Amino acid sequence: MRESARYAKIVAWSEEDQCFVGSAPGLLYGGCHGPDEVEVFAELCQIVEEAIELYHREGRPLPPPTAGRALASTLQHLA
Repeated sequence: MRESARYAKIVAWSEEDQCFVGSAPGLLYGGCHGPDEVEVFAELCQIVEEAIELYHREGRPLPPPTAGRALASTLQHLA
């Protein structure tokens, strides 16, 4: 399993921006955006990989994972 799989990647439509916005909460600030949902997700996955590489290069510990059961539990409380 790739380390990037441990982090939630979210792509959602933004009415305000009139495009899809991708983010990886807990791992990086900002993200990416564009008119095509699939392309935004692909770009976001690349950004997450690069962020993880940067953490390793700088010798910093990775933030706690955001994917998996913890995320599902958190989202369940929002529904």
